[in-house]
Formats: sequence, structure tokens, C-alpha cells
Amino acid sequence: MKAPLLVLIVLTTFSIHAQNTAKWNGFKSAIVLTYDDALNVHLDKVIPELDSAGFKGTFYLTVGSAAFTKRMSEWKLAAAKGHELGNHTMFHPCIGGTPDRSWVNPDYDLSTYSVKRIEDEIKMTNVLLQSVDGRTERTFAYPCGDLTASKQSYVQAITDDFVAARGTEPKILKLGQIDIMTTACFSMVNTKGDEMINLVKQSMKEEGLLIFLFHGVGGEHNLNVELKEHQKLVNFLKQNQKDIWVASFIDAAKFVKSAQH
Repeated sequence: MKAPLLVLIVLTTFSIHAQNTAKWNGFKSAIVLTYDDALNVHLDKVIPELDSAGFKGTFYLTVGSAAFTKRMSEWKLAAAKGHELGNHTMFHPCIGGTPDRSWVNPDYDLSTYSVKRIEDEIKMTNVLLQSVDGRTERTFAYPCGDLTASKQSYVQAITDDFVAARGTEPKILKLGQIDIMTTACFSMVNTKGDEMINLVKQSMKEEGLLIFLFHGVGGEHNLNVELKEHQKLVNFLKQNQKDIWVASFIDAAKFVKSAQH
């Protein structure tokens, strides 16, 4: 075999091996930490914890929340530090009318919304968020994972307004198989640190993208994870950061779109 050909084969083999072991921006796996509903604990507990570890979180803000309207300057500071402010609508409308959704406010029941109404509220939320962080690119999280208004999908209506959107199906994502407007995630409720760490290990093994969804962290929401358990996850990510890309959702989504193009 001629030397140049041998060199080419070796380099090609090395390149393929590198791609197989570092699929995610040079890492084995990508982890995204998302936090919903604009809670005080996100500002008071989560962001200091992430800042200490050097990680950037994605915070899906319901801009009608008092924790947003009364603390806008602090959210602006969080964005200046590199955290992502995502769109989680103005009033967090969800589909009501069932026993497990008795808590849904009739004024904000998606089953009575038109697609135009939810689209308009989402667009206005983008305008408000831009006034806080100055950014024109953004991602979205569907409240309650509901994709319809009056039984009509509103996904297509908002696609041009966002880089990506997060759904609620629990699944580790693989490059080449990701629907960027309904990406899966794992919702954490009373979840122990070891359970979350095991999910990360599974994602590393499968070389996938794992998106965490948190609400309360150390309180303030009935869908809660204890602060010490969240800290265990953050510590594990920090200890394994040579293999794990801890990214904001918008950065991970841009990478996915580029890789799947």
C-alpha cells in the first residue's frame, strides 16, 4: 500500500472515531438545564448555584408572574451573565376541563383560546423579553406541554418566531432524529440527585442530548426538587465537564440545527 493512501486511511479512521466519541460540540453528551415559570427560587437559589459552577441555565419566564414583573432588573442581570431567558408565554395558559386540570384558570384555558390569541400573546412576550435582555433570538417552552388551542395545533404558527421549542416527552435525544420545535425533556419532581445523575450517565452512554425540566428548586412550587439534590446533579456535571457539554437550550438547539442540516 502506498504511504499517502495509508496516511489517508489512518486520518479518516481517526476522524470517524473522533466524531463518534465527541458528537456534541466536542463532548460525548449535551446536558441542558431548564427552569420554568419565573420563580423567586430561580433567582435566589438556582442562578447562584449555576454561577458558582460556571454553568448557564435556561429560564422559561411567564412574564405575568410577580417574580418576573417585580424583579426584572435581576433577570436582566442574569441574562448579562449568560443565562438564557426563554419564552413561557404571558399567562401560562393550559388546557383545562379535566379533573387533573381543575387548577387551570378559566380565563387562561387553552381549550378556549384561538390560535391567533396564543400566537399574539407569545409574540408580545418576545417583545417584553427583548426589552430585558436585548436579544432577538429566543426559544420557547409549551406551558404544560400543550400544543393546541381550541384543538388546533399552534406549533406552526410560532415556528418562525423561535430557534427551537421544548416539549415534555421524556426521551434522550439523538442527532439526526430531533424535531427542533418539540424537543423532549425529563421533568423532575421530587427526584433524587442519584436518579438525575443516572440519567446523565445514560445520556453519556448513548451519546445523546438530555434536557432537564425543573420548576421549584428548594420550594415555591408543588413540582419541586430539593436544593441539595439539585446540587448533587450540578456537582456531578462539574466533575465530568471534560465529557459533558452543559449548554443553554438555545446554544444546543443551534448546534442541532447545524448538525442536522
